Amino acid sequence: MQQKGKVQLPLQTASLILGFMVWVILSSLMPFIKEDIVLTSSQLAWATAIPVLIGSIARIPIGYWTNRYGARNIFMISFVLLLAPVWWVSRATSFSDLVIGGFFLGIGGAVFSVGVTSLPKYYPKERHGFVNGIYGIGNLGTALSAFGAPLVAAQVGWSKTVLFYSILLIGMAALNFVLGDKKETRVTLPLMQQLKDVSRNNKLWLLCLFYFLTFGSFVAFTVYLPNFLVTNFQMDKVDAGLRTAGFILVATIMRPVGGWLGDKFNPFKILMFVFGGLTVAAIVLSFAPSFYIYTVGCLTVALCAGTGNGTIFKLVPMYFVKQAGIANGMISAMGGLGGFFPPLMLTLLYSMTGHYAIGFMALSQIALVSLVLVIWMFYQEKLQLSASILENTIEAILVTDTNSVIRSVNPAFTAVTGYTAEEAVGQKPSMLKSGKQDKKFYDQLWQELRDKGYWQGEIWNRKKNGEVYQEWLSITAIRNEAGEVKYYAGMFSDMSKPDLTIA
Repeated sequence: MQQKGKVQLPLQTASLILGFMVWVILSSLMPFIKEDIVLTSSQLAWATAIPVLIGSIARIPIGYWTNRYGARNIFMISFVLLLAPVWWVSRATSFSDLVIGGFFLGIGGAVFSVGVTSLPKYYPKERHGFVNGIYGIGNLGTALSAFGAPLVAAQVGWSKTVLFYSILLIGMAALNFVLGDKKETRVTLPLMQQLKDVSRNNKLWLLCLFYFLTFGSFVAFTVYLPNFLVTNFQMDKVDAGLRTAGFILVATIMRPVGGWLGDKFNPFKILMFVFGGLTVAAIVLSFAPSFYIYTVGCLTVALCAGTGNGTIFKLVPMYFVKQAGIANGMISAMGGLGGFFPPLMLTLLYSMTGHYAIGFMALSQIALVSLVLVIWMFYQEKLQLSASILENTIEAILVTDTNSVIRSVNPAFTAVTGYTAEEAVGQKPSMLKSGKQDKKFYDQLWQELRDKGYWQGEIWNRKKNGEVYQEWLSITAIRNEAGEVKYYAGMFSDMSKPDLTIA
């Protein structure tokens, strides 16, 4: 499978680059378009936001269809369909023309769901973060349009520049026809069943929020920066496109880095740094700083957003296997929606207050909430891992407090002793005493436990049915961060059963 992946990874990444190039045609060329088509600030915001909205919502069915029909077919069909809106936009003479064309240009952003659904099929789980990060380099398509389209438009006009994209679309559709995997593994579970299954998992909604913020920040700044730099810093249109391309380039480079970090380290820890950085950067931007500080703030957003985009898709395969297509579609759709609303909100707030401070401050607060939720998820994962180990280990385990009251037991405890958890919790381990060891034995046991922090050895205990049996017992003192003993954990097995004996 990895051999096929060596072809599919670059092919699908190149396809995503083109899809994103087409997706942001309007925002990249808007400084030129608005010279020929008179637009209010509200119309301008809507014209650039509609492709983002449609490209986000359409990711859900695109992810499902990719699982059902394969990446080859979905990429080919998408690129053929994009020929129509590209031609329409090149002939646009009004706001309504831009809206209609922009609606269907959204297909270019929707194809993001194709690769994140298809490519993990070709690689082991420990490489999913890096592979999806490499695929995410397709974000570079927005940089190519943001930088390249204004340069070409300055020479031949924006209308001919838009038409040039149709040549690229035809070429990439042909490449997918020739090199695409015709035998890709398909998943045929009904759409509604998959939606029902994934929607019950609360992890989905948290990942949606996180991607709403990270990818949303990336898209929002990509759409918002060209016109903002021209309007507020009186920057040349080509120079504004170049600086926007720089923002996109930084975020794009950091995406595979974020995926690689998610593979190598705990992804929740990486996201803590991501959301902490976004919180600080947004607060800085909210104070309307000088151009140089503003640049530092934007680059910090690019670093954090790009890293977060790569890391989040490392988490998806951890929680969703059979529903990866629909889960990727829903999460990436929320990311796209995260890029739809901020430009509109910033425009509205600017018209009401004359500055963008409130919008950036809102971004910082959402980032802060996400930081708190990531920390909560991190500790929840640790607790669930501990609980899973406790539940599934074949040795019997009981946990007591410092007063020797049983606080927890596992299923193996019931299997060995015959006592259920309800019968044991709240009692003392003395309920298991066989009477074969005297007081001196237990005094020595506790003395060694206090001195060394652990004790292990053979002991005779009694089951619920009265049977006396020999067990191998290990007791460990569990301390808190201050070094104080809070619990004692005992692990034992019935030595009369060879398959449970500890060597």
